[in-house]
Amino acid sequence: MSQPQAEVPRRKLGRTGLDVSYLGLGGYHLGTIQEQQTIDRIVAEAMDAGVNFFDNAWEYNDGRSEQVVGQALKGKRDKAIVMSKVCTHGRDQNVAMRQLEDTLQRLQTDHLDVWQIHEVVYWNDPDLIFAPNGVIEALAKAKQQGKVRFVGFTGHKDPRIHLKMLAHNYPFDTVQMPLNCFDGTFHSFEQNVLPELNRRGIAPLGMKSYGGSGEMLRHGDVRPDEALGYAMSLPVAVTISGVDTLEVLHQNLQIARGFQPLSAAEMHSLRERCQPQAADGHNELFKTSVKYDAKVGREQHHFQNEEELPL
Repeated sequence: MSQPQAEVPRRKLGRTGLDVSYLGLGGYHLGTIQEQQTIDRIVAEAMDAGVNFFDNAWEYNDGRSEQVVGQALKGKRDKAIVMSKVCTHGRDQNVAMRQLEDTLQRLQTDHLDVWQIHEVVYWNDPDLIFAPNGVIEALAKAKQQGKVRFVGFTGHKDPRIHLKMLAHNYPFDTVQMPLNCFDGTFHSFEQNVLPELNRRGIAPLGMKSYGGSGEMLRHGDVRPDEALGYAMSLPVAVTISGVDTLEVLHQNLQIARGFQPLSAAEMHSLRERCQPQAADGHNELFKTSVKYDAKVGREQHHFQNEEELPL
């Protein structure tokens, strides 16, 4: 008889009291899969392996990501920690509360475990978020109404914007950011934000361990086990990875099952090896280009969208 496979191990989600799997499932990529049957299988296999954290956002694939994950989690909701994000991009709390109702309906649930402010990537975003009647007031209202258990924010552009958010000393439960073996060299969230979150007891959520769309893998700079292993070895609660095929899921689960963190020496060695390819940010396009910036966010900040820019 074959030996049972180890499960994906778990950590504490900051001070929330929740235990989350080292590996989380990203919602954006699931929304790009056409067949609901494939999405259902990915979610079921991930949960069977011990994955219990599911990421999403109101604007992912124009709402389809929330819809398909809600369908895939039917009958499993009590075993999942479900997170989604509010996408006001500077608009007021009324917009946020309407988006929350959309999210709950799509995900077929009466509450979110975590609700985050999505894509805090512009220098004036913290000012807009904390302005009177800003989205920050919606976070408190949603918690009071019992529709949201814990709250946070996310962004991928510049660690200084994260620090500007934290300077308001709001009692965030979670903060999401890109963390990978290239980030330590260029505009580093690992060096500048992660220690502050751990000092405050805020749960760090890692993302873009492969560069957002696998840039660092496609360029041959690092192997999947090195990239994901590095990210999961950081002092984070969960590393969220996008999965758009069963093959990618199986690859990630093979790395995450029974995972043992890399040593400090191993992590240093990997950072050093990646440094020449990390120094200019071309493997982290979410920091250096508009490739990963939401269209709605650009519109709200009065920028042209990528397809409208002159050649």
